[in-house]
Amino acid sequence: RYPLATFFHLFFRVSAIITYLFCDWFSNSFVACFVTILLLLSFDFWSVKNVTGRLLVGLRWWNQIDEDGKSHWVFEAKRVTASTEAEARIFWLGLIICPVIWTVFFFSTLFSLKLKWLALVIAGISLQTANLYGYIHCKLGGQKSISRVTSRF
Repeated sequence: RYPLATFFHLFFRVSAIITYLFCDWFSNSFVACFVTILLLLSFDFWSVKNVTGRLLVGLRWWNQIDEDGKSHWVFEAKRVTASTEAEARIFWLGLIICPVIWTVFFFSTLFSLKLKWLALVIAGISLQTANLYGYIHCKLGGQKSISRVTSRF
């Protein structure tokens, strides 16, 4: 139902990973590579959080700060129609696999002593894991609220 959303869900993630792996081959500028990858990671974070999560799996999350300055996480879940099961699988696979890949990059960067890339890899892990954390809480919270509603009948 949402082929464009599915495409962009994977496009920014895969592009950031491929650019990280091959940027040294195409550019001698560390800054250009760093900025390009960080932009791809940021586009991915925004698109997954605000667009693809809502369309592909019916979940969304955000963080609110109340008048007292306290931070509150808000999670929403709605049921997904059966026609989007394949898209939901793609969503969850992309959401889970990419933080694992960035974690492998972290250890690779650390052990190969390419420490200039460490900040970028940590940013990749942070952005990818934040989305994973938010969507797992949406999924678990949504199932709990659905089971509470069905147990009342």
